[in-house]
Amino acid sequence: MPDSSNQIAPRVRWGLMDAALSALAPRTAAKRYAARVAISNLRRDYDAAGRGRGTAGWKTGATAADAEIAADGPLLRHRMRDLVRNNPMAAQAVQVLVNNIVGTGIRPRAATGDASLNRQVDALWKRWAAGCDQHGHTDFHGILGLAVREMIEGGDVFAIRRNVRAANVRDVPLRIELREADHLDAGRFDSLADGARISQGIEYDRNGRRTGYWMFADHPGDTAPVFSRRLESARLPADRVAHLFERQRVQSRGVPWGTPAMRAIRDVDDWQQAELVRKRTEACLVGIVFGADEDQQSIAPVVEDAAGNRIEQFEPGLIAYARGGKDIKFNQPASTAGVYEWHRVQLHIIAAGFRVPYALMTGDLSQTSFSSSRVGLNEFRRMVEQLQWQTIIPMFCAPIWRWFVDAAVMAGLLPEGTEIPAEWGPPKFESVNPLQDAQADLLEVRAGFSTLPQQIARRGYDPDEVLAEWAGFATKSDAAGLVFDSDPRKVTKGGLVQTADPATATSSPTGAEEQD
Repeated sequence: MPDSSNQIAPRVRWGLMDAALSALAPRTAAKRYAARVAISNLRRDYDAAGRGRGTAGWKTGATAADAEIAADGPLLRHRMRDLVRNNPMAAQAVQVLVNNIVGTGIRPRAATGDASLNRQVDALWKRWAAGCDQHGHTDFHGILGLAVREMIEGGDVFAIRRNVRAANVRDVPLRIELREADHLDAGRFDSLADGARISQGIEYDRNGRRTGYWMFADHPGDTAPVFSRRLESARLPADRVAHLFERQRVQSRGVPWGTPAMRAIRDVDDWQQAELVRKRTEACLVGIVFGADEDQQSIAPVVEDAAGNRIEQFEPGLIAYARGGKDIKFNQPASTAGVYEWHRVQLHIIAAGFRVPYALMTGDLSQTSFSSSRVGLNEFRRMVEQLQWQTIIPMFCAPIWRWFVDAAVMAGLLPEGTEIPAEWGPPKFESVNPLQDAQADLLEVRAGFSTLPQQIARRGYDPDEVLAEWAGFATKSDAAGLVFDSDPRKVTKGGLVQTADPATATSSPTGAEEQD
């Protein structure tokens, strides 16, 4: 009997030769059976890797991620842009992702440990961020929102550091220019003598570190006259470029986020168009007048209008006449069952391909409850936070902050030799239940799990600005002799008046006295 604790041996067929051998030479038959079991164990594999009729059309390859992107990246980018331009579901999915990842902006705060220096840096950043766009259209948060949109729609995007001459001595001489993925000379490949190489327009040193980008100054798809465009790519040092893309493998470039949903979107579009054409065709023909005394099966398939003209094209509300027609039969449009269910399933597939909740992409809340929507939003928010902290901030925000600090130091606006790190505050998520969430945040602060500045930053505000505004308003309130219920200096959470000095309060175990 085999040991029940061990793995069950695979079933090996016992043929007539094995049965005869076991009768004549049992020991040899046992060795033969053991060898066959061992061979069967060696042949074990994954069912998904099986080869047969069920997987005959499954084509796979062992190519690297960069090779796949080099071959298919441009076409994926063009198709996704076309879908975002023309398909409402694709456009909404991209907008939902941008709204949740960027929102009103991911805001930095200087974290040097010196409060005075922090205020100086934050004020300088606020002034610079308002006009940092090289093209003069928006501020830093607008650039960030556009960069994330380009990454989702086109796969990747590039931020270029532009050193400019400041118009004012208080201005940081720096501007940020965004370039689409098409600007990269992806057709440039080369191997250099010092061991460096160029792959898809990105230059690497012998250790695999990025040292430069070969980029077109003008968009290759621009419709401007050829003689006015700069068609030769030029090298930009890597320290002047911030490359934003999502890494799903060990890869050098990104792909559009909706790539897994492209086929599903096209299938839904084709189905909707075919269904619309069918319905229009059914609506065109109202009825046909047949001969009452003739065999309808023998009538030639020719119909005419009231004037006797042959009908070759249907029109809405058409009544056709067969030869000798005396009896009219009306068209009965065919009913289509299960359309809504099929369409909803396809939209679920598209939402999953874009990694957005179905309800946010479609606006359909008929199948959701409060609990289910909250669970779905929690998982979506985890994905957004992971993307913010592991992709957006380190690959885009942090390099631009370093450029800003370096430019400010070179211009003499910040002291040299001082490290100026930043704390980034992504936008807050809208609360499904504001009261419960506010109570949870308050308990976290009182228990020491987080600080009040962290909670303020999570809501998209600057804690120092909030504190300064609070202090100014409190001073005005005191001068006017006003006491608000929201003032924690004078009113407790329960609505009681705070004592002037809680340490000397003995009239109440809570250190408060009843309000008159």
